[in-house]
Amino acid sequence: MGFFQTKKIQSFIIFIIALISILWIFQANFITSSFLDKSPSEVEDYNTLNKDKPYLEKIDNFSIKEYSNNQVLLHIIEADAYTSYKNSPVELETINITTFDEFQKEGLKLKSNRGVIFESGIIHLAGEVEIKSSSGISHEFITDRLVYDNGQINSDTDIFYLGEEANIKAEGMAMKMDSEIMNLNGNVEIIQESGATLNSINLFIDNTLGQKKYTGKGKTIYRSNENIIHADNGFDINMNSKQTKLLGNVTLNNGLGTSLTSYNLLVDQSNGGEIFKSNSATRLQSKTVDIKANNMHYDVINKKLKLTDDVLAIYE
Repeated sequence: MGFFQTKKIQSFIIFIIALISILWIFQANFITSSFLDKSPSEVEDYNTLNKDKPYLEKIDNFSIKEYSNNQVLLHIIEADAYTSYKNSPVELETINITTFDEFQKEGLKLKSNRGVIFESGIIHLAGEVEIKSSSGISHEFITDRLVYDNGQINSDTDIFYLGEEANIKAEGMAMKMDSEIMNLNGNVEIIQESGATLNSINLFIDNTLGQKKYTGKGKTIYRSNENIIHADNGFDINMNSKQTKLLGNVTLNNGLGTSLTSYNLLVDQSNGGEIFKSNSATRLQSKTVDIKANNMHYDVINKKLKLTDDVLAIYE
């Protein structure tokens, strides 16, 4: 008798477990099918039901002054339009920023057609950006992001620098608010008005006292007309005198099978032409001639080469 009661209890337990399993499967299928049966618009409403709509505030002809803890004016920010979104940085259109030093004298002035301000106070400028130093020297850039933060200006994105005598492509920049010195970082290409180009890395621009000096220490390639010059110790450009020094060992190839090697080659464009000069040991080689000399003067436009001082020539 006890045996049959035990069998009944076991059967009842199995039945309960099976019933619970069936109900659980049915419930899951019902929930899934009820959601999938909704129209696309109903599903979209379901997904966005708990999302907050962004709060929008817009101010035209915006202007603000920011002070330090000691009530020293740091900068004035002006914009044609100020737009504030909830949980997003403030957006500005047509921005003008004027900085001030500790003596309340105007420092750098920055201008851009758009930008954003973060809660930390960091400002990102984008598009066409102009930086004007206290001495009146202007720097114009085209970039996706230029960061102004506590007197420092930098960018880690591609920039296009619009200079007075040359345009420059670089992979970033850095500049201090109270300095006339700027670094253009990464791979750099200088495109001169004459059409000549110079490729190197990490360009250093010094406009102190209006000298307009461009220097770099990396391997350099200078291209002009059919001539290509490789320099292994960098370059030094004086934009005022329109002279470029290609430093270290230099090799010139003209694409016609002739090569010229020397040391510290000067490219002189001061008179509207282009002259290559060197006062160091020079060697000219081609299929038919091998000439050594201690001085070299090459008029690129008129294609006239002078080799002087202890000249030794071997002809085949």
